[in-house]
Amino acid sequence: MNYFKLIVLGLIMILAAMAADWGQDLAYRLHAFLIFIIAFVLFVWVLRRTDEPAAHPPDPSEYNDGVIRAGVIATAFWGLAGFLVGTFIAFQLAFPALNFDWAQPFANFGRLRPLHTSAVIFAFGGNALIATSFYVVQRTSGVRLFGNNLAWFVFWGYQLFIVMAATGYLLGATQSKEYAEPEWYVDIWLTIVWVAYLAVYLGTIFNRKERHIYVANWFYLSFIITVAMLHLINNLSIPVTILGSKSVQVFAGVQDAMTQWWYGHNAVGFFLTAGFLGMMYYFLPKQAGRPVFSYKLSIIHFWALIFLYIWAGPHHLHYTALPDWASTLGMVFSVVLWMPSWGGMINGLMTLQGAWDKLRTDPIIRMFVLSLGFYGMSTFEGPMMSIRAVNSLSHYTDWTIGHVHSGALGWNGMITFACIYFLTPRLWGRDKMYSMSAINWHFWLATIGIVLYASSMWVTGIMEGLMWREVDSQGFLVNSFADTVAAKFPMYVVRGLGGVLYLSGAVIMCWNMWMTIRGAKPAIAHVPNATPAE
Repeated sequence: MNYFKLIVLGLIMILAAMAADWGQDLAYRLHAFLIFIIAFVLFVWVLRRTDEPAAHPPDPSEYNDGVIRAGVIATAFWGLAGFLVGTFIAFQLAFPALNFDWAQPFANFGRLRPLHTSAVIFAFGGNALIATSFYVVQRTSGVRLFGNNLAWFVFWGYQLFIVMAATGYLLGATQSKEYAEPEWYVDIWLTIVWVAYLAVYLGTIFNRKERHIYVANWFYLSFIITVAMLHLINNLSIPVTILGSKSVQVFAGVQDAMTQWWYGHNAVGFFLTAGFLGMMYYFLPKQAGRPVFSYKLSIIHFWALIFLYIWAGPHHLHYTALPDWASTLGMVFSVVLWMPSWGGMINGLMTLQGAWDKLRTDPIIRMFVLSLGFYGMSTFEGPMMSIRAVNSLSHYTDWTIGHVHSGALGWNGMITFACIYFLTPRLWGRDKMYSMSAINWHFWLATIGIVLYASSMWVTGIMEGLMWREVDSQGFLVNSFADTVAAKFPMYVVRGLGGVLYLSGAVIMCWNMWMTIRGAKPAIAHVPNATPAE
């Protein structure tokens, strides 16, 4: 079997070397060279193992926690990188001189903004989802991950996707869409990795020892399947040449806009909402030591959310070439979506019945509660902003930026931090995190940072919208675009300071994780001792 691997890796090395030599643009050649280096390292590693005796098959009574440990570390690393870039570009908007001439064009706002977005959503959030889903599906199924080393392929394949996408952004090689999707060959690689992810997850559920499929697994599965569908449709493209990164989009005009926002909003709905609700339904009851408040409500929450969210995307295209009926459909479903969203928030908060006293002593519980609060606020604000009358004021302004970041930093960020603090001591065999007071500091720094960021963007966004629509007695616009930019400067500085506080909290978390891991003893979880979260 090792000789077959050597042949495959050798062919990959040859093809990658040819692509690096014949590639027609810098990004393509860099990525081909990267693949060559990875294949060469794997070739040497496999070659050294050909004379070793066959490894014993893994003990089925042990969970595969090694890949989860790697996922937790990757989550913290990419989170730190994404927050750092985000804070820097926030100050670039306040102080344009930070778009340094010597670093052009690789470090200007136009290239760093998609890098920040993808690093936070897909690198930080994606690794958090993969790691926690692997943890949850094993514990609630009572079996080891399906496919043995296939889970490691998912992890390392996803890291390769992140690196290729990030370097592509810096080199200006994207599909030129709203979310700045990476090159066509990077999309194909992500598809392969994502299919492997689905195989590991479904295979584990099929092999489960527990008859019941716990509700968190339904949310994770909906996230995996729907994101695959969104990715395939939105990234349909025809390469201009097999030796370059340029491609032609299948959709164009209003069809492309509709497809893009069907993808964009449902990336929020399933990547940033459904998947993270899977975290909430497992880790919050575990940390609180209480069962889910209403299991029936969790099922209603799931099916209502899944059915409604997929239709909400067109509300991003009010007052455009999109037909009114389509944008109205998106608006109606967005408003209705508020009810199941709040049903999930209430279900999470009511799970703490009988455990509210832990808020005084457990900063991890506080993070869970704060994340649910921001989830509830964002899922009210979003439907409100989808209404045409409100959208006419808010759209294209910084109000939208404030809305996105209150949800991303408050809901996704805080629940991820809480899950990291839950997992780290358990995965590395410690009774608790190294410093509980450091978690408390992280909580307050992140909370104040979110408030500064979101509130400054709400203020400047509403101001911006009002200035854009102000007219004089003759019907002429009173303010130029430059006037609005100058008026926003103080709020942009406040936003940057909010980012500094949020980043500082993440630095403290990484230090706390390092100190916890450094003093840890290996811990092995056995299936007979595992109990599902239901």
